[in-house]
Amino acid sequence: MKFDVGDKVEVIDDAIKGTVLFVQGNKVTIETEEGFEMNVDTDELIKIAPDTYTVSNIEAYRAISEKELPKKRKPKTVKREKQQPPMEVDLHIHQLISSTKGLTNHDMLTLQVETAKRQLNYAIGKRIQRVVFIHGVGEGVLRTELEYVFGRYDNITFYDADYQKYGLGATEVYIRQNA
Repeated sequence: MKFDVGDKVEVIDDAIKGTVLFVQGNKVTIETEEGFEMNVDTDELIKIAPDTYTVSNIEAYRAISEKELPKKRKPKTVKREKQQPPMEVDLHIHQLISSTKGLTNHDMLTLQVETAKRQLNYAIGKRIQRVVFIHGVGEGVLRTELEYVFGRYDNITFYDADYQKYGLGATEVYIRQNA
């Protein structure tokens, strides 16, 4: 591109505009808008028409950056099925009887398992879909017995209950209802 003294120019890869002071071969000396003199290769300059609106590289970058910013959106609300809270059955022995005096470990375990069976049958009869059995962590004896009992029912599935709410010591039972 041919440049003449007095042409308005802009540096391609920088946000520098100026006026051509003199041309010597493929080198052009420009005076920047800030008043500095600069030597630039002719292939690094473009002419700016004096009466047209131009956008500098920095202005173009800012405009593109602002356009690409994610727009603030309203959070999506997830419609959830109205689900009734689960029935909770606390199988800790002190919740079932007032005193364990005179009871063996076997007696207490039997009482806890029978209570679980009775509450599960009640939930099935009342068409309650979810029951959480709170058994505690302990040595896992009650949990193992409960899994054996739950495994004998065809219409239920069981799994660990919500850890945030119950910790490790609870099992949730889902009862499939026949339509």
